[in-house]
Amino acid sequence: MICFDVLHPYYLPQYLPVAEELKRRSVAVKFVIYNNSEQHSVLLSMVKRHQLDVVWVDDEAAALEYYLEEKASWVIFGNAFSRAHSLKGISKTALMQHGVGPKSVYYTVSNSDIDVRFVEGQYRLKRLQDMFPEKTFIDTGYAKLDPIIQGAEPGIDMARLGLDPSKATLLYAPTFYPSSIEKMGRNWPEQFAEYNILLKPHYFSLIKPAYQKQKALLQHWASYSNVYLAKVEETNLLPFMASADVLISDASSALFEFAALDKPVVWCDFYHLRWSYRGIFKFRFKNRVDQDLYRYADVAAHAETFSQLKSVVDQQVSSPELFAAKRAQYTDELIGAVDGCCSQRIADYLLIEGEA
Repeated sequence: MICFDVLHPYYLPQYLPVAEELKRRSVAVKFVIYNNSEQHSVLLSMVKRHQLDVVWVDDEAAALEYYLEEKASWVIFGNAFSRAHSLKGISKTALMQHGVGPKSVYYTVSNSDIDVRFVEGQYRLKRLQDMFPEKTFIDTGYAKLDPIIQGAEPGIDMARLGLDPSKATLLYAPTFYPSSIEKMGRNWPEQFAEYNILLKPHYFSLIKPAYQKQKALLQHWASYSNVYLAKVEETNLLPFMASADVLISDASSALFEFAALDKPVVWCDFYHLRWSYRGIFKFRFKNRVDQDLYRYADVAAHAETFSQLKSVVDQQVSSPELFAAKRAQYTDELIGAVDGCCSQRIADYLLIEGEA
């Protein structure tokens, strides 16, 4: 048996292609999901939709107790697990980071005591191996994108949502912090009336009390006839990426995932910073965002201010090929192979090494 540790619902889109591949090979798969009052209804909905074989736990200690009892061949994590050392000699452990991109956590999470990490491309593999020479990293590519590349992800039915299928579609997928949400014009859908707008914020923007102002803005924008706001349970970005012509985002994993599909990206350089990240505390922001951010800035067209956003978006819709060369170059470095076979490579490794 192979277990997937689901600390948050948004880990599932990365896990599911691998789990499906394992089940095709008659491998038993179990999802260990953490109870949480904020997200319980969302999790129940996802479990039902994907017909997952689930064990519910209250916290990390309960998860560890289950892993020690079951002695699965592998336990797969989407982030650091502080008790991973307790599984040595009982189950092998692997890390599938739930996102890609410039945030420093992409690298620092490898400090955790996990046996192997699946990574995306040779550049990231080399950098991680240089940082942690004693650890094992395997370049498999980014499994989350497999369903789109394979043609298994049908995307969004625009007409069913009340949108116009004849219009170009924008996907606004901001992260929760630091975010461009607070800096967007309050009535910006009016200025983009010739487009469908899909709003797919980070899960935290919809469920965390700290981001209530973001939620209020998102719900206000959803009142426009050309806008659809993803429901809380729609945690998977893939259908939205499959259907969109252009992505608008900030320093998020979504930028690089969308660019890997060879579609144009508009990067918002305007974002809201808490006072504790400004002025003399700006070093905190620099620590949060890895300096690779600037190395890859030209993967996208940039809007330095909200007032520039419309003209930048219009340009990308009319000339989607403008950044194609950089998208291809940086996809190779940050995502690795985009061939629809990443989940197969991960399954191969798990099964071969699981027998070792």
